Amino acid sequence: MPETSPPSSVLHRRDLLGLATGGLLGCSFGSFGLPDLLRAGDRRRGSSRKSVVFVHLDGGPPQHETVDPKPFAPAEIRGEFGSIASAVPGLAVGELMPKFARAADRFVVIRSLTESVGRHDGFQCQSGFSAKDLESLGGRPALGSVVSKLQGSPDDVVPTFVDAMQGRPLARHSARPGFLGPAHKPFRPDLSALFERPLEPGMVQELARRGGNHTTSLRLNSELSSRRLDDRTALLRQIDRFRREVDRSGMMDAMDRFGEQAVAILVSGALADALDLDQVPEAERRRYLTNARVTDDWFTTADRPNATLKFLLARRLVEADVRVVSLSLSDFDTHSGNFLRMRQTLPLLDHGLTTFVADLDERGLLDDTLVVAWGEFGRTPKINGKAGRDHWPRVGPALLAGGGLRTGQVIGATDRFAGEITSRPVTYKDVFATIYQHLGLDPHAVTLTDPTGRPQYLLDAGTPLSEV
Repeated sequence: MPETSPPSSVLHRRDLLGLATGGLLGCSFGSFGLPDLLRAGDRRRGSSRKSVVFVHLDGGPPQHETVDPKPFAPAEIRGEFGSIASAVPGLAVGELMPKFARAADRFVVIRSLTESVGRHDGFQCQSGFSAKDLESLGGRPALGSVVSKLQGSPDDVVPTFVDAMQGRPLARHSARPGFLGPAHKPFRPDLSALFERPLEPGMVQELARRGGNHTTSLRLNSELSSRRLDDRTALLRQIDRFRREVDRSGMMDAMDRFGEQAVAILVSGALADALDLDQVPEAERRRYLTNARVTDDWFTTADRPNATLKFLLARRLVEADVRVVSLSLSDFDTHSGNFLRMRQTLPLLDHGLTTFVADLDERGLLDDTLVVAWGEFGRTPKINGKAGRDHWPRVGPALLAGGGLRTGQVIGATDRFAGEITSRPVTYKDVFATIYQHLGLDPHAVTLTDPTGRPQYLLDAGTPLSEV
């Protein structure tokens, strides 16, 4: 008798072929990338099913044009834009963020983020640490990789950690698992068919040096013809072959569990469905889109107007029970043309972020989902000769929403130029301590074992924000 199971769990030829031809989708059983992501040893399921969404403002957002305008500063400091009042008394924001201004009571605004390591790879925004920390042991893991290790399960039918970042964060490999190894890499779908973001030549070379392992697809290997797809035994033989290859490489010897989860992910269809925006009703898509259109002066390194759909993807991934999601918005690295770039990019952040938070709230997901929007650092108070703002690690902005936080407040303040912190400095590790608290993990009590067998606390510093 053939096996029977609920319709959502049946391995039909059309289902797998659909994944194979889905454009933005793809797990290459050819490299068996998906089990690599799921190789998790004796992971234990946590009781918490709370989620985190990182919105990486690629390049480092300017505090002056976002949430710390200085309307009374000299023109070479305040820039071209004015400020507008918000729903939070005493909080003014840049004029390019009117939707955020109206929804500011849903957010915690941090104006005093500090202790940036000053690197563009964005790893600090994924972990709280410098990329050099424990570098000799493989480096610290990103938070999503930590959650995969501590709270993921081989029974999950979606990955714990999905990195949907594009552009510079992809090139700089920000969401890396560090000393936890490839078992806890994020699932990184190739979204380039949906979101165009040409890379600078140096980044193209960097990706070429890394080879084909910087993205993961759900596409089945071409060896699996339609005749063989219906043959479950043949599919398992494929899994066994790749298990042996992995074993020979010395990576791990527990492939059965991860192969099973890889198949479970493909069979359930939950991840593929979440990433398939063709399934989204048109009205729902339109809600996330703006009226912006690409103009002749649009910067090639900036996201296109449809980048707001990244927020829709994030919401669908959270609904599918992905625990940690990362997305990015480019390009905030404004060494030149800061004001033109912000005219193109800030309306996308303004619309996408506020729509996302409102949508989560309407669906009853906001209290369980902590949203963090930030970048590698802030920008210089003084505008340079190319009408740009350069890197400024001393202070930058951050926005938090959801997660049961006490929103509608501003934390920290800067001087009249937004160049120095005058009250309540907040470090990246403080924010990560707050995130871990949301996830039900005490970062100063829970440890991970590094490759030498020594325990490493999730954080070596940082205090949860008492205000929230």
